[in-house]
Amino acid sequence: QVQLVESGGGLVQPGGSLRLSCAASGFTFSKTAMSWYRQAPGKERELVATISSGGGSTNYADSLKGRFTISRDNAKNTVYLQMNSLKPEDTAVYYCNALWVILGYTYDYWGQGTQVTVSS
Repeated sequence: QVQLVESGGGLVQPGGSLRLSCAASGFTFSKTAMSWYRQAPGKERELVATISSGGGSTNYADSLKGRFTISRDNAKNTVYLQMNSLKPEDTAVYYCNALWVILGYTYDYWGQGTQVTVSS
């Protein structure tokens, strides 16, 4: 079955950095675009970044460009999110997402999330 397991979250001071990882299994990772989302308390889940299956194309939420970098290692079935210059407003649960469509049917999977807290 499909599994997405995030790790790397924690408590960090403003201005600090964290690198999140998402280990994937149960599907053809190298052919699947991957995304990171986040959800802050009392807010809707929002898209952070997406990376194409081969890693050659990335997209980011406008507010995060320049601070966050999504990448992947298809040999390790892992997608990463490097977060720099973190701000208190980056505090949220960060989720890994895999989504693909086959014959009109959408397959949409989520990890359990990893908490990121930015605070002094």
